[in-house]
Amino acid sequence: MSLNLHPMVNVAVKAARAAGSLINRAALDIESVRVSQKKANDFVTEVDHAAEKVIIETLLQAYPDHGIWAEESGTEFGAQNAECVWIIDPLDGTTNFIHGLPIYCVSIALAVRGKIEQAVVFDPSRNDLFTATKGRGAYLNDRRLRVSKRTQLKESLISTGFPYREGDDFDQYLVMMGEVMRRTAGVRRPGAAALDLAYVAAGFTDAFFEKGLQPWDVAAGSLLVQEAGGLVGNFSGEADFLDQQECMAGNPRVYGQLVGILDKYSKFASAGDKAAVRQSTLTRASRSAPKNLPETSPAVAAVSEPATLTDSAVPTDSAPLVDAAPL
Repeated sequence: MSLNLHPMVNVAVKAARAAGSLINRAALDIESVRVSQKKANDFVTEVDHAAEKVIIETLLQAYPDHGIWAEESGTEFGAQNAECVWIIDPLDGTTNFIHGLPIYCVSIALAVRGKIEQAVVFDPSRNDLFTATKGRGAYLNDRRLRVSKRTQLKESLISTGFPYREGDDFDQYLVMMGEVMRRTAGVRRPGAAALDLAYVAAGFTDAFFEKGLQPWDVAAGSLLVQEAGGLVGNFSGEADFLDQQECMAGNPRVYGQLVGILDKYSKFASAGDKAAVRQSTLTRASRSAPKNLPETSPAVAAVSEPATLTDSAVPTDSAPLVDAAPL
């Protein structure tokens, strides 16, 4: 079946496939890819920059009056104050990519007056193309997508993203994830939010949640979910989530149940809920902290002292056990 894609989606698909070709070629020789670090645990490669460049050139060639909001170059290119803005993540899952783990994608969305209307998520390693146009459904290649039909959280598979940025509250996240894990069939962390959302749209997983995400991480994927019959919002269930750095998506029944678990972890939670979360976090942290060890007995102390080798303990003409050359 040949899809009758919206003209703007066709252009975005052309851009995504051009970027995907660059990514696939680079993936054949990962060791030669130059990597730099933007922040702690936040990497960028020459492939990110090259992919972003070809995407922007392709989009602006077709729509020179449109704006651009891209992960690496921000709003440097395109028309300023345009009603139509392309939101681009040229390589979502960079950490996976530089380790040779083939879970990454190109994400392109078009926002018109702040509302996402077109979306493309392209997985170059699998040649999977996810597309959506507002009001016209979501597709994986030639197949119409629908979110899963599961209704019980205990039967559901949930995807998420782990905290990795400096300043992230790891203890609070572990408490939050523990609540979800106890109530579901499993939690997964693939490592590319745009694909996580696409997989919710396809029904591969039943829901997704993560903190700290940027608009380019979720713009395209969120439209896929909505056009596949799912819901997207912040942890409180509010639909205005794009720039709030917390995202939750799922089929309607599972989404509603997750709101009941995650709303107290939202930045918009009530003061009472936030206080309860802080107390749970402190309790968990105190339980996991190392306990005070008893004073070491003389016998143990004697064992723990480094032994002194006598001259007769080492053969004088033996070869060195470790090569002295640097590793």
